[in-house]
Amino acid sequence: MRRRPKWFVAVFVALIVLAAVPMAALAQRSGPAAWRNDLTPVAASDWNYDFAAQLLERAGFGGTPEEIDALARLTPAEAVRRLVYFQNIENNLPPFDDSGAHDPGLEPFPESRPAVTKMAKEKGEALGIKVKPGGDRPIQPIVDKFFYWLRASVLETQRVAYWWANRMLQTRHPLEEKMALFWHGHFAVNEAKIRDYRKSLGQLQLFQKYGTGNFRDLLVAVAQGPAMLSFLDAGVNVKGAPNENFAREIMELFTMGVGNYSERDVREAARAFTGWNYVDLQFVVHKEQHDDGPKTFLGSTGNLDGVDVIDIILKQPVTARFIAGKIYRFFVRQELTPELQEKLGAVLRTNGYKIAPLLETIFLSRDFYSPSSVGTQIKSPVQLAVSTYKKLGLTEVPGVPDFNVATGALGQRLFSPPTVAGWSEGRSWMTPGLLLERGNFIRDMLFPDINFIPPDRANPSADIRIVADKIRAGLDISTATMPDRGSEGGLAEANMLADRDEDFNTRYGSFRGWQMAIERVKPIPRHTANIVLARMVVDAGLKNTSEVVDYLIRRFMRVPPADEKRKELISFLNAKLGTSDVAVAKTYMEDSLRLLLHLLLSEPEYQLS
Repeated sequence: MRRRPKWFVAVFVALIVLAAVPMAALAQRSGPAAWRNDLTPVAASDWNYDFAAQLLERAGFGGTPEEIDALARLTPAEAVRRLVYFQNIENNLPPFDDSGAHDPGLEPFPESRPAVTKMAKEKGEALGIKVKPGGDRPIQPIVDKFFYWLRASVLETQRVAYWWANRMLQTRHPLEEKMALFWHGHFAVNEAKIRDYRKSLGQLQLFQKYGTGNFRDLLVAVAQGPAMLSFLDAGVNVKGAPNENFAREIMELFTMGVGNYSERDVREAARAFTGWNYVDLQFVVHKEQHDDGPKTFLGSTGNLDGVDVIDIILKQPVTARFIAGKIYRFFVRQELTPELQEKLGAVLRTNGYKIAPLLETIFLSRDFYSPSSVGTQIKSPVQLAVSTYKKLGLTEVPGVPDFNVATGALGQRLFSPPTVAGWSEGRSWMTPGLLLERGNFIRDMLFPDINFIPPDRANPSADIRIVADKIRAGLDISTATMPDRGSEGGLAEANMLADRDEDFNTRYGSFRGWQMAIERVKPIPRHTANIVLARMVVDAGLKNTSEVVDYLIRRFMRVPPADEKRKELISFLNAKLGTSDVAVAKTYMEDSLRLLLHLLLSEPEYQLS
């Protein structure tokens, strides 16, 4: 029998600890076990620092001790209302700083390079560029522009993700951004499919605008938004040949869940949505493509359109239960009894699908502060990163390590959900490999990589780098783009022919498109995290290493480590400092504190919220 490597065994044991730790460790940080599934509001006499920390952790991205103290001084009703009904709290955050990378001539953007060259040959222009009347490679500028937009949209999407991450960190409306993150996974679209950062940004802004408002308003806005229309192929949903993608997903994933509709309902709903499309960023209905015949959907018959279908869906009791249950699982815990889900659905239904009253009910409930809920949620990668920055007291997301790469390596890259169903969440966030990656993220933040290369400035394609090197060496385009069979294993014959096409050169277009993209798209700032743990320790008035370890546990961890681990951390810091006296080590303790924090935040317990 093959032996497992030591690291595998260690991480496997850690995961077992992760599953078992909450009940034993949280007795002092939660209410009694009898509060499970109880929607009764917590009393003012129950309210304390730990409950306030739980509220900030789940309804936002955690908080500093000062922020938690401020919330703990309120009554529970005041604290919850402050987070849920945030609209009157001043929140001066900058709008997205657009690079101006989009040109009007790009619309409608062709689906492929062959499509754009075919268009150019047939019409004499494409992407706002005319075919050259003579000279070499007359379609080359158009091919260059096609690849430019593919690269530019990806780069600008990365900037949008940074802008959003900074909003999560800096906002005074944390629930606004946390709810937007929920909807981003619920109404999942992927930049790789829609290929237009403006559509991704527009959908995010819908989530921020309607996220705690009325679900019907949000659902209609998303359904008519260019991001969802593009992602679920609205352009091919026409009278006589309805495409069922959106009709199926709106019921299966967005409103009702599997088993609550028939295949006939899917077909009839698809007919109702025919003609829905977009022009650039504007929703349009192409009347000539809309099926205006009678339809029967979920028992209702008439000349139904897409909004009619949405309204019929919202009349189904299962819809309120489905949405309320999904929101509960995101903010509280995965386990949800049918009885509790029915009660939550009733809250949503009674309030006319307004989300805020449901959130208020959840966050005020005893159930939310029960041992079954506190410290039992595995942080998503975005939650892990942003809450770590917040608890460190940072005011800006660092550029090193790269936020997008780091969260992507952990399984959650913004604007790139793996499927239309979004992310699985829960235990899917945690595997032995991902637990190690989480520790590496912490280390890369505390000890930045001195060989760091900004991923938004370095093209990841080896093929493009080869072309770039050859052109810099003075080779002409034809020679520089000649496929190297030896190093690349041979390209497909179709690609080789395209590279030699007298009208354009695909490999050069890819190279030139990347150059144009990094010229126009603004770079992501690449500062490292401004962390001074020694100052944090001194400002907190800590005298010895035991106090330091206890302070860091209290500041960063909702689930404290076992006492044996605590003692190990104290011994580790004593050995690194050569003393237990903070005053003695004051001038040299920074690196030792960072090593300690890396160990602490790599613990399984830190992965829990």
